[in-house]
Amino acid sequence: MEGIEHRMVSVNGIKMHVAEKGQGPVVLFLHGFPELWYTWRHQIIAMASHGYHAVAPDLRGYSDSEAPASFTSYTCLHVVGDLIALIDYLGADKVFLVGHDWGAQIGWYMCLFRPDRVKAYVSLTVPFRPRNPKIRPIEGMRAFFGDDYYMCRFQRSFSCPDPVSPLSDNYDTPA
Repeated sequence: MEGIEHRMVSVNGIKMHVAEKGQGPVVLFLHGFPELWYTWRHQIIAMASHGYHAVAPDLRGYSDSEAPASFTSYTCLHVVGDLIALIDYLGADKVFLVGHDWGAQIGWYMCLFRPDRVKAYVSLTVPFRPRNPKIRPIEGMRAFFGDDYYMCRFQRSFSCPDPVSPLSDNYDTPA
C-alpha cells in the first residue's frame, strides 16, 4: 500500500512483523484488539509525508507476529519489552507513541516503565487507570461502568462452563 514496507524483526525472543514508511523521528503506532498494523495504514502514509518514520508493528500474538504458546508470555512487561527492543532495533533514543484501545493501555505501561524512551504520547479511547492492588482490573471496570461495559462482556465466555451461552443471551439469530 503506497510504499509501506514490511519486515520481520527479532525482538525480545520473538519475531515481530513491522509495517513502516518514511525517514526522520519515529512515530510508533500501537493497534488495539482485535486489530493489527493495518489499522494505522492511513496514518503511516500521512506521517511519512510529513517527515516522520512511521512504524506500526503487529503486537505479540497478533497477525504475522510470533505468538508464544504460554499465556504467561503476554504480560505488559513482555509487550513493553518487545517495544523497547523494537525501538533499539530502529536505532531511536525516543519515540512519539500513539496507542488505540489495547495498544493505548500498552502505551500507558510504556510511559510508566520506560519514560526515558517516550518523547510524547497520544492515547486514543483508553484513559490512564492506575492499578489497585486490592481489586482486579476487570472488577474495577465492572464496579465503575456496570456489567454491560464491553470489557466485562468479553469476560463472560471465559468464566462460564458453556462459552456459547453468553452469545445466545446477547444475540438474536433468525429461526
